Amino acid sequence: MLLLPGMYMAADSPIHRLDPRAKMGAALVLMVLPFSVQRPLAYLVLIGVVAAVAWLARAPLKPLLRTLRTVFWLAVIMFVFYFFTTPGRPLLTLGEITVTWEGLIAGGLQVYRLCLVVIVAALLTYTTSPLQMTHGLEALLCPLARLGVPVRELGMVMTIALRFVPTFFDEMETLARAQRARGAEIGSGPPWRRLRSLVPVMVPLFVLAFRRAEDLAVAMEARGFRCSPHRTRLYCLSFTRWDGLAVLLVLGLAILVTR
Repeated sequence: MLLLPGMYMAADSPIHRLDPRAKMGAALVLMVLPFSVQRPLAYLVLIGVVAAVAWLARAPLKPLLRTLRTVFWLAVIMFVFYFFTTPGRPLLTLGEITVTWEGLIAGGLQVYRLCLVVIVAALLTYTTSPLQMTHGLEALLCPLARLGVPVRELGMVMTIALRFVPTFFDEMETLARAQRARGAEIGSGPPWRRLRSLVPVMVPLFVLAFRRAEDLAVAMEARGFRCSPHRTRLYCLSFTRWDGLAVLLVLGLAILVTR
């Protein structure tokens, strides 16, 4: 199993029971903190906090770590860029190119930040259903509705996007298997060959995505869907003392690691 962005797993854990507004705010703080701290001890503290949240959420470890495969090539590109462009003490000289210790540290730091952001995002979607996340986002952005911002429309778009991200990846895997069954070499060979081999997968994937979007739009119009400001909800959000305690703990962590 792979915990993809947008994939929600129903469970009864302390993190699942938190208000979506508290979880979204805490996740935002945890995503910003890796870019705000500078001390090695602070980096270790953040890793420990994220591990504790994963344990409280009862998230499976291996699938959670395999989520990092979705940003593998982005992490490689970031590491190589910082590794070869950061000035400092020479580590290795390749012709006219000099790599430095500072470049090695900067590249590793950027990969660490990216991985932590992906893990936090996976935990947020793992413990919060798309419907709850949309409700929480609408509640947080409610003041902007007075300025004419289409808050409900934005919430609906986010719900649809999160709902179809796992479906998107499932269809991509199905298409890749179909191409392999026809003799196509996908996921093997040098990087440039791998990129070229993805064309038979990406073209039908985008065709399916546009077709699914059109079918959804027709279905919504046929049912008379409108983002009315007077729509009611079956479940109402309730901010409890545990939600307040979670927010205070995250804010306290932010103050502690940034001092």
